[in-house]
Amino acid sequence: MKFGLAFASSVGTDPGSAIEIARIAEAVGFESVWGGEHVVMPSTIESAYPYTSDGKIPATPDTPIPDPLIWLAYVAAAAPTLRLGTCILILPQRNPLVLAKELATLDHLSGGRVELGIGVGWLQEEFEALGVPWERRGKRNDEYVEVLRTIWSGSHVEFHGEFVDFEPLTSTPQPPQGSAIPILVGGDTPVAMRRAARLADGYFPGESDAGRLGELIATLRSACEAIDRDPDSVEINAMFGQHMRDPAAGLEKLRELGVGRVMVPAFVFAGDGGLDRLRQFGESHVLANTSTS
Repeated sequence: MKFGLAFASSVGTDPGSAIEIARIAEAVGFESVWGGEHVVMPSTIESAYPYTSDGKIPATPDTPIPDPLIWLAYVAAAAPTLRLGTCILILPQRNPLVLAKELATLDHLSGGRVELGIGVGWLQEEFEALGVPWERRGKRNDEYVEVLRTIWSGSHVEFHGEFVDFEPLTSTPQPPQGSAIPILVGGDTPVAMRRAARLADGYFPGESDAGRLGELIATLRSACEAIDRDPDSVEINAMFGQHMRDPAAGLEKLRELGVGRVMVPAFVFAGDGGLDRLRQFGESHVLANTSTS
């Protein structure tokens, strides 16, 4: 079982704390650190946030949300064994050629440690501010995945799609992982699970309740089987939220569900003494479970 420190960029938001949280995570057995994304936070939001009962995002316009790729590049050299992931990057909002270059550069400089967690987005007002069409963003997302993998596959590649069209070109540096940079699909909807089955190396739902998580995993496996894909080829990345009340029992339950990577939200280590609590959690639960996995 692997452990990722999710949303670490939203806790280590200044130069010192960013380096410190990455180094502590590495020292206590975490395998990866992850950064979330919102380019802007509109002052008025009517879109419903999908992961709270009231539909309100647990953030304010002043909540620090660093760009995940720049944050990951900043901490990469300070914690040279950690994998570097996004949880999640809102793919339809990005120019896929520019993004391919950014991710390849980060993968090149970090020695092949990048993982790309993606989602189609839930915040319509953010899309409108960026001038990106809200409609058909799912189709745009899926085509962008193809574009990324095409650009990472080698030299003199071309692509002719609905949203992206280019003649033969080359983007350097090429990522050490090539077109196999792992891509994780986030989301709890049937559409997200079908997308994960079709396109992804990993699935990252937001649900942390063990019972509901088990249902989502079963649905994902069925979606894989429907297209003759081995369900075990899609790694499950599960949020470790409610399990904090009894970490040992929570980890055992996730192990039973077949979770490959436990995503521990860095938010629980925010505030005074938070990094000390992170160290204690890692020493008590991460190191013990990674050494026996």
